[in-house]
Amino acid sequence: MANISAKMVKELRERTGLGMMECKKALVEAEGDIEKAIDDLRKASGMKAAKKAGRTAADGVVAVKVSDDNTYALAVEVNSETDFVARDDNFLNFVNTVLEKAFADKQADVAALMEGELESAREALVQKIGENISVRRVMLVEGEQVDAYVHSTNRLAALVALKGGNAEVARDVAMHVTAVNPRVARPEDMPEEELAREKDIIMAQPDMEGKPQEIKEKMAGGRIKKFLAENSLVEQPFVKNPDQTVGQMVKEAGAEVVSFVRVEVGEGIEVEEKDFATEVAEQLKG
Repeated sequence: MANISAKMVKELRERTGLGMMECKKALVEAEGDIEKAIDDLRKASGMKAAKKAGRTAADGVVAVKVSDDNTYALAVEVNSETDFVARDDNFLNFVNTVLEKAFADKQADVAALMEGELESAREALVQKIGENISVRRVMLVEGEQVDAYVHSTNRLAALVALKGGNAEVARDVAMHVTAVNPRVARPEDMPEEELAREKDIIMAQPDMEGKPQEIKEKMAGGRIKKFLAENSLVEQPFVKNPDQTVGQMVKEAGAEVVSFVRVEVGEGIEVEEKDFATEVAEQLKG
């Protein structure tokens, strides 16, 4: 049987809003797999999708640059170990150097970008600051009308490409992307495996039990449609005017969404969390 820690139960509670014992039981049955436990709970209770794992272990910043003619934009994520270093001028100067080099070369391959002088500069900065510094991602978007939005914390940004329209519209869509975090641009872009997983969860929910297959399929179809609307950029209510969708707003401006990327510092990185006493004790050991 998997070892279920208090930390795992706490995370599942935070993501589902369910009670401690219910979360612990789900984790035991899922053998410690939090994502499987969430799927099983949704099947059993009809619970809506749980919150995503929100903790980001890495610190750092996201920086963006848009071309003068608004035909391409680039975002870089550079990580540090602490927020203190992420505000340091030496670190921020290095981030800007990386951004300018990537932008000038239109280079989205981190390994290729960091060859030579940039890698030497990174190593020198690590020696000076005493923390690991890494260039994690470089994202490039190109199109007829491209713009970006950077959240005031410099930890979150989005790039958007439109066909038609203008830079202001692209920037408004990018702001929406940072705020709402859509999974895909339009419903037909949703991966088949995501749809299959969602349908499997819907079909296993309690209110489906005992119903004829054709009724279950019809109910599932409606819920899948709602799922797609909630997670597709063009179907979402526009943050600046919830009375219209992003797709409607863009269409009124004579444009259509081509692509977008959203970059959040530390997204998807997990590190072991330690309490302060444990951390001090380990440092004293050695």
